[in-house]
Amino acid sequence: MPFLQSLRRLSDAVNQVAIVLCVACVLIMLGISFTAFLYKLATGSSLSWTYSLARLFLPWIGFLSMTISLRYGEHVAMTLLVRSLPRAMLQLAAGLCLAVIGLFGALLLWYGWDYFLGASQVYMVSDRIQIPGKFTAIVVPISGAIILLHLVQGFALLEHFIDDESAIDELIETIDTDTIDTEKRA
Repeated sequence: MPFLQSLRRLSDAVNQVAIVLCVACVLIMLGISFTAFLYKLATGSSLSWTYSLARLFLPWIGFLSMTISLRYGEHVAMTLLVRSLPRAMLQLAAGLCLAVIGLFGALLLWYGWDYFLGASQVYMVSDRIQIPGKFTAIVVPISGAIILLHLVQGFALLEHFIDDESAIDELIETIDTDTIDTEKRA
């Protein structure tokens, strides 16, 4: 079990890095777009390279946010249908769901690696800015590897196993505690 715990901690750490990378990509895209806006205001003409450069970050945002949403159980799920199943069928459905997620991650890793190796094109952002296609292609196998790593979290990835009653009780307790603290300060 210590090995599994260390893998879960690694999964959490990788998830935090993915969050930081997603935020950085969004901020870079906004910075590029804002630069283009300011340049247009100042000069009246537009920079030809801003749109092309900004869109190179979209695959990073899309693929990494997919792994983040998986880690927090925010992926597509048929919760109502699955929760209406008997407990044994629920566990079977959850196991199948994890197997499909694992297969998807493995396919992303396998075919994404070939895609990365075969990415030989160069994005001509401008006559001076040239970015290799490998920059965007590498995110496919990376996201597959992250998905496979997140599988060590087990059933915690699936919202079917969240106990609604305990979640509601926890929320009520938090609200009550906040209300009491506010009243004490007043």
